[in-house]
Amino acid sequence: MTTSSAPGKVYLFGEHAVVYGEPAVPCAIERRARVTVEARADDRLQVQANDLTLDGFTVTWGGDADDRPDVDVPAPLVEAAMGYIDGAVEQAREAADAPEAGFDVTIESEIPLGAGLGSSAAVVVACIDAATRELGVELDAATIADRAFQVEYEVQDGEASRADTFCSAMGGAVHVQGDDCRRLTDVPNLPFVVGYDGGTGDTGELVAGVRALREEYGFAADTVAAIGDIVRRGKGALDEDDVEEVGRLMDFNHGLLSALGVSSRSLDAMVWAAREADALGAKLTGAGGGGCVVALDRTEQTLTALEYTPGCEEAFRAELDTDGVRAER
Repeated sequence: MTTSSAPGKVYLFGEHAVVYGEPAVPCAIERRARVTVEARADDRLQVQANDLTLDGFTVTWGGDADDRPDVDVPAPLVEAAMGYIDGAVEQAREAADAPEAGFDVTIESEIPLGAGLGSSAAVVVACIDAATRELGVELDAATIADRAFQVEYEVQDGEASRADTFCSAMGGAVHVQGDDCRRLTDVPNLPFVVGYDGGTGDTGELVAGVRALREEYGFAADTVAAIGDIVRRGKGALDEDDVEEVGRLMDFNHGLLSALGVSSRSLDAMVWAAREADALGAKLTGAGGGGCVVALDRTEQTLTALEYTPGCEEAFRAELDTDGVRAER
């Protein structure tokens, strides 16, 4: 029996634009997915998932994933979740040259499913690490990140970027542009506050919507490019330890994401609550459509404001997690 964990993430800047080769800066946070893997005598998978903001489910299936868990969540999320696990197991089998290996897989996560905090990337990264180690193979973090990206790319129909999986595997704050992925050093203290509306966004649908806008309207393409400009300016602010400028640029980034149609009433309400509480900046994080916002605030004001914002189900501080994927046992 082998257990690995990997962190979730928030985006300082760059979601959606990163799909088109623009840069992005995601940051790992101290909320983790833990995956425990035990080899089976047959080639089947039994997966038990807990704490993914589902009621939990257990299902056994083969490579074609014929069975589906009966849970009260949107079907695309369940289909994607099972696709991620199937893909992670296939990557582990390939890495270990064990194509018929079967596993019992248990997933425990502090990261809400589909909320924009990188739950799928964390689960895939942790699953690949645990399954390969269970088969006697040790992969370095960069290799795990690459294999995890291949899983997300497949499940998300070619619309994924390397940002989420690289950040989860490596930890800390990272800069991603296309295939160029690197961890940032000497990042200033970033006082993250996260608000969660209890909802989920369909990443594939939201990404496809931005693509359609970008192809139809030149100004939408310009908006995507402007997000890239914000990331480049934001990277400079991080280098200069200018957290106030980082916050201002987060505000700009949210406005552009909203213009691209990926915000929602609840996300906007939480962003404005944070701003009115004098947060340094606030924006949605992830694909959007529901889920989470991230703000920067050194005081308790934003946390308190979010706790009293209608539609915000949970608010919490989130420290930067400097560890990426790691063995738990």
